[in-house]
Amino acid sequence: MASTKKVADNMLWGGRFTQGLDPVMEQYNASLPYDRIFYAQDIAGSIAFARANLNNGILTQDEFAAIEKGFAQIKEEWASNTFEIKANDEDIHTANERRLSEIVGKDVGGKLHTGRSRNEQIATDMRLWLREELRRLEGYLQLLVKTAVQRAEAEIDVLMPGYTHLQKAQPIRWSHWLLSHATAFASELTRLHEVIARVNLSPLGCGALAGNPFAIDRAAMAAELGFSGLLYNSLNAVGDRDFVFETLQWGSSLMLKISRWAEDLIIYSSLEFGFVRLADAYSTGSSLMPQKKNADSLELIRGKSGRAFGHMAGLYVTIKGLPSTYNKDLQESVEPLLDHVKTVGDSVQIATGVLSTLTVDAGRMRAALAPEMLATEFADYLVRKGVPFREGHHISGRVVALAEAEGVPMDRLSLAQLQGVDARLGDDVLQCLDYERAVELKSATGGTSRSAVLEQVEVLRKMLGEVGAK
Repeated sequence: MASTKKVADNMLWGGRFTQGLDPVMEQYNASLPYDRIFYAQDIAGSIAFARANLNNGILTQDEFAAIEKGFAQIKEEWASNTFEIKANDEDIHTANERRLSEIVGKDVGGKLHTGRSRNEQIATDMRLWLREELRRLEGYLQLLVKTAVQRAEAEIDVLMPGYTHLQKAQPIRWSHWLLSHATAFASELTRLHEVIARVNLSPLGCGALAGNPFAIDRAAMAAELGFSGLLYNSLNAVGDRDFVFETLQWGSSLMLKISRWAEDLIIYSSLEFGFVRLADAYSTGSSLMPQKKNADSLELIRGKSGRAFGHMAGLYVTIKGLPSTYNKDLQESVEPLLDHVKTVGDSVQIATGVLSTLTVDAGRMRAALAPEMLATEFADYLVRKGVPFREGHHISGRVVALAEAEGVPMDRLSLAQLQGVDARLGDDVLQCLDYERAVELKSATGGTSRSAVLEQVEVLRKMLGEVGAK
C-alpha cells in the first residue's frame, strides 16, 4: 500500500487520494505519449504565467529567474531527446513541472502552479501549437494554388472536353479545369485565415473554471504569447473545443475538395482517357502486372479524405453531450487533431507534387473532343438571328438526331442537310463546328475563353498576395 500511496502523492492531484491508480487506469489516463508534442508551448505558457506571478508579487525576481532558467534547460532536454520521462508523468504539464522542481527545488518549483490549472494549460498549449501548424498549412495550400495558376497560364492553349454527369458536354480549356479546382482551394485559404483568427485567443489565466484569484494580468500573458486577444468567460475558455472542431471542419472541407480533384485526375490518367500522365515519383506499379502504372498518390488522397472526416465526426460525438466546462472526455480532442493536421498537411504537399510534375497530353485531349459537344453552338447561332433559345435548342436537338440517324458525326452533315432541318441555318452555320471559336465565345467573366481564363489567373494571384500579406 505504501508504494501506491506514494504514486498518488506524486501526482499533481495526489493529496486527496490514499491509493494509487490501477496500472491499466494509469495508462488509460495518461496523455504524455502524444501531448509531449506541446512541450515548447507548455514551457512558453509556464514562463508567461510565472512572469505574471512575478508582477503580482507571488514570485520574487530570483524565483522567476530560476524558473525561467530551469525551463530553458528542460526545453533543451526535450529538443535533444534527453528528457527522462518518469512513471508519474501523466501529461506534458506534470512532466515539465516535476522536472522543474528537480532543477530549482520544490520550494520554488511548487510556486509555479499558483492559481493555475491544467485545464487552462492544455487549452493554451493546443491553441499555441495549432496556430503555428495552421500557418504552415496555409503556406502549403498557397503553393498548391500557385502551382495550378502557373500551369493554367502556361498551358492556356490546350483544349479538352468539359464534363457534366461524366458525359462530354462542351469544349473548355485545360486551364479552365485547373482553375476550377484552384478557385475551390483558394476559398479554403480564406476560411483558414478566419479559423486561425479564432484559434489565436488566449484562455490562460482562467484557472480550472472560475478564474484566477490573484489579479493576474491575462492581457500581458496573451501579448507575450502572441495571442491576438482573450477568451472572456472562464467557464467557456477551459471547456471550449470549438477551435479544434472548426479546424477539423475546415480540414474535412479541404480534403473533400482535394479528393474530387484527385478523382478527376485518376480518371484523366487512365488508359481510357490518357489526358495526363503522372510522374513516376507519385505512381506505383503492380506486383503481378508489369504494364500497370497506378495513381496511388491520388487514390491515397481520396482515401484519406474519409479519414479526415472521421476525425471531425468522432470529436462531434464526443463533445455533443458534455456538461459545462472541463471534462476528461476533452482529452479525446488531442489525438484526432494531431493526426488531422498531419494528414491534411501531407495530402496538400502530395497534391502539389502531383500537379507540378504531371505531363499533359494535349493531343489526346484534343482528340477526345467530339462534334456533338458543339450542339449548343447551333442554338446560340440561331439566338443571334433572333430565334428564341428554346426554339433554337429544339432545332439543335434535331441536328443531333439527324447525325445519329445518318450514323455520322455532326461535322459530317452537309450544309443542305443542316438547312433541311431549318432554313434559318445559313451558309455561315458551319463556323459553329469550330472548337476554338466555341471556347472563345465564352468570354464573360468566369468563362473558358482566353481572356476570361487570364482574368481568373489575375484574380487568384491577387488573392494569394492578399492572404500572404495577412
